[in-house]
Amino acid sequence: MLRLIKRNYFLLISIFLIFYFGFNLVSGERGLFSYIDKKKILSDLKNEELSLTIKIDDVDNKNSLLSDNLDLDFIETLIRERFLFGKNNETIYVIKKNEN
Repeated sequence: MLRLIKRNYFLLISIFLIFYFGFNLVSGERGLFSYIDKKKILSDLKNEELSLTIKIDDVDNKNSLLSDNLDLDFIETLIRERFLFGKNNETIYVIKKNEN
């Protein structure tokens, strides 16, 4: 038995190294599965960054309408939406969204 192991020593070491590097290639912190997970997290974060940038631009635009040059149309829209005010002879309908 010892003689057989000595004869195939190079083959055994080679097989062990192939298994070792193959296992570490697909698993572990720097493996293929971890790479795929991190790539998905990166795409989710990029999408979140894009949506937050759009929200910031929207708030920035609304802020500029209220602060630099006062936009009376925008203020009227805000009053109508927030406080449900209307003009004389005007009917206001409130539509509730179903959140199912």
